Amino acid sequence: MKYMQRLLAGLVIFGLLTACEQSSQGQSQTTTAEISPDKDVLITISTPMGEMHAILYEETKQHRDNFIKLVKEKYYDDLLFHRCIKDFMIQGGDPQSRGAAPGVMLGNNGPGYFLPAEFMPDKYFHEKGAICAARKGDQVNPEKQSDGSQFYIVQGKTYTEQELLDMRTDLYKLYELFQQLLTKPAYASLTAQLNELQQRGDNEGIQKLILQHKDICEKEFGVELDKPLTAEQIQKYTTIGGVPFLDGEYTVFGKILDGFDVLDKIAAQPGDRFNRPNTDIPMKISSEVLPKAEITKRFGYQYPATMKK
Repeated sequence: MKYMQRLLAGLVIFGLLTACEQSSQGQSQTTTAEISPDKDVLITISTPMGEMHAILYEETKQHRDNFIKLVKEKYYDDLLFHRCIKDFMIQGGDPQSRGAAPGVMLGNNGPGYFLPAEFMPDKYFHEKGAICAARKGDQVNPEKQSDGSQFYIVQGKTYTEQELLDMRTDLYKLYELFQQLLTKPAYASLTAQLNELQQRGDNEGIQKLILQHKDICEKEFGVELDKPLTAEQIQKYTTIGGVPFLDGEYTVFGKILDGFDVLDKIAAQPGDRFNRPNTDIPMKISSEVLPKAEITKRFGYQYPATMKK
């Protein structure tokens, strides 16, 4: 229960990776990466703390091609990792972060378009090193469209298998259903309880109240709130770690192949109340087309059999 409470706290108190607030929605003008079946695009993310190399998934084509397009345009050069949270993630890609004055809140800007979600949570999930698209919250973005440029790299933490089983509840959906439950006359007393807890600032009490009504929410709305876990998810989350409660909520479109120490250093930087590092961490991102065999040789990444040529 305590693990679920911690995760729910992230929803109730802080929210998650809310990105740009543009009103303009549309499709990105992407171009297909000019690569052959036996080659891939290697991404290099350079920072003052070192380099990270990455690949982007062919199955998340719109996110992959959009990212490569922006890299070729040097869109990301000198932008900041503007939101860094230890044991969670590092986020960047806000165009207004370039040269931003100290103390300015960042994360509300993008290229003016969004991308449709490309979820594949059973195959590509929030393991440490995953590259994912930031987005606005569900209330204003029910289709879970991704921001056109903001992305985050997962750091997370490791879990025991029992912890993973204990926290399988889809907390996003539970929080949403609990809010709907409050609108039903039969549960009017819940509103009073919630208001009292909010007035006292009792966040732990709020979390407990919501979790205590999980079974009722499932029954009232005819849903199953426990997400399944694959053997690979359990293996990764218990060894290298990650952020499992984000699976199926944000598009995972790539992963870093090295530079995990760089990721750890950036995530550990002290920051302000907006989680912006006190010392700016700019990035430069480049790309090069290499044979997949060369990428495997250099970084040990094993391409799925269907993608090997």
